[in-house]
Parts: sequence; C-alpha cells; structure tokens
Amino acid sequence: MKAVLCKVHGPPESLVVEDIPSEPCGTGQVRVRVRAAGVNFPDLLIIQGQYQFKPPLPFSPGAEVAGEVLEVGPGVTSLRPGDPVIGQTGWNGFREEVVLAEAQCLRRPDSMDAETGAALSMTYGTSYHALVQRGRLRAGETLVVLGATGGVGTAAVELGKLLGARVIAAGGDDAKLARVKEAYGADATINYRTGAPLRDQIRDLTGGAGADVVYDPLGGELFEQSLRSMAWDGRLLVVGFASGTIPSVKANLALLKGCSIVGVFWGAFTARERDRNLENFREIFSIWEAGRLRPLISHRFPLEQATQALQALARREVVGKAILTVA
Repeated sequence: MKAVLCKVHGPPESLVVEDIPSEPCGTGQVRVRVRAAGVNFPDLLIIQGQYQFKPPLPFSPGAEVAGEVLEVGPGVTSLRPGDPVIGQTGWNGFREEVVLAEAQCLRRPDSMDAETGAALSMTYGTSYHALVQRGRLRAGETLVVLGATGGVGTAAVELGKLLGARVIAAGGDDAKLARVKEAYGADATINYRTGAPLRDQIRDLTGGAGADVVYDPLGGELFEQSLRSMAWDGRLLVVGFASGTIPSVKANLALLKGCSIVGVFWGAFTARERDRNLENFREIFSIWEAGRLRPLISHRFPLEQATQALQALARREVVGKAILTVA
C-alpha cells in the first residue's frame, strides 16, 4: 500500500510517499480501506516532533480517516466487511489502509460520503464535547469562537448556532470570516488582527456584558484578552495552542470575573468516557442526517500531495478543513 511517511522530524517538505507492506489484522482489530483522510493542525506538530504524542519513526501523520471495512479480526462484534466507518487513528492515517482497534472505529451512516466523514471526526467531536459537556452552552448565551475559520473553529460556530447561542466568530482574515458567516450564520465577526483589541471588540458587541463562553483553540496573547472579556459565571474553554504559545493564567482575573477556565482534551475524553463519546456522535450523525450539519471543506488533495495539503494549512489558506482523497 502507498503511505505518506515521516522518516525524520521536520516540515511538510520532509515527508515522502512510499510503498510499504500491509499490516496484519489481529484479534479485536479492523482493517479499513481509506477513502479520505482529514488534515489537521496536530499533523503539522507531530511531524516536527512538537506534539504531546511522539510515535516512533517512521510513521504517517493523519489522525482521522473514512472508508470501509476490508477485514475484521477475531473477537470483533460490531463491524463486518463492507461497513462504512470513520477511523480515529491518532496517526498513520495518511495511508491506503489502516488497521485499528474496534473501539477506534465509528459506524458511518450509509448516506454519508467518505469526505464528509473524514472532515467530521476530530473537529465536530472536539467542538461538541467542548460546548456541551465542558462549556454547558445554553440557548441565548453569547459564544465567542477564536480561530473561527479553522477546522474546530468552523465546527464550533455551526454547533453554537444549532445550540441556540448568539455566536461571534473571531479570526484574522476578513474574507475567511465572511465565508464562515455566510455558511453558518454567525451573528457577528471580529478580526483580531485589525482594529481595536479583542477585549474591546467583545465588550462593544455584548454591550459590556462579556462572553458567556469563549472557545479558544489558539492560546497565546489572546487568552488573557479573552479572560478579561468573560461575563459573570462565564466559561473559557482551553481547546489548544495553535498560536504556538501556552499562556499563563492570572488567577485574580478568574476570581474577579467569577468565571471558570475549563480544559478540553477530546482525545482523553474518548478513551475515558467512550460511551458518552458514542452518544455525542449519535447526536452529531442525527443532526447531519436531518440536513442541519454541513462541514466546510475548502481544499482537497490526492494522498500523494500530503505535503502540499499541510503547506496550505501552515499558510492559513484553509477555511474549515482540508481533505486527502485516496483513489
């Protein structure tokens, strides 16, 4: 099978495409024919050795795939050959085949195409868990989404509107923000690279009340501005650090605001609370089947162009998701 390989830590240009042997399918495992793979920001970190998980070299990037089951090992009860699935790989997804534990696979709705499935897993899984379990977002509250033009950001904007919140989409590019607003009906947008500081723009858009929930996948200097912008009993969701900087917390601000700083680690949630994660995806799939969920895919590349896909992500050209397709 063809595989995109990271043989030495480095930028996307260091990746190679090679033919490698198929892996055996053991007890409790499932072999999946990959039709599409999601491209995510952690893929950039993992190939540079900067992610919290450091798989041994060589490995493939790619944390989520969609395809169909080719083979099931002994002991597998919930899947059979031919079933459409989404695979949560962690890494090794940029391949023509993957072998996964049964628990790493979600039965994909028959009507859902592979590209949609590959765009759905990490972004909507993370954002649904963040907003529902961790953020306790309620209808009528104000949600500010940072990084609103990225993968998890666009998912958070769409889910926030579906949950009945007033959603303010914040990003660094007016054209991308306009696209997200048009696609998902964000109530307002903030460009935090131009104009007034983020905290001032949030204050003006909320009439001084502040944000009930802030969804922050960026970290960096915007974190403190977000903390200063919280409403009473607000929840600041720490989703990630795409800015490259892990911020420090000024605890007195949380005290003065009466707000909570809440960690969101979807990967650990899926392992520790598998049944709740499955419940989340049953709800996500139900919303999609009702025609109310539309993952935004701005870029598609063949598997062999994984380097170009990651370069586009690094250059911030992607709005929503980039997808690799496997012929």
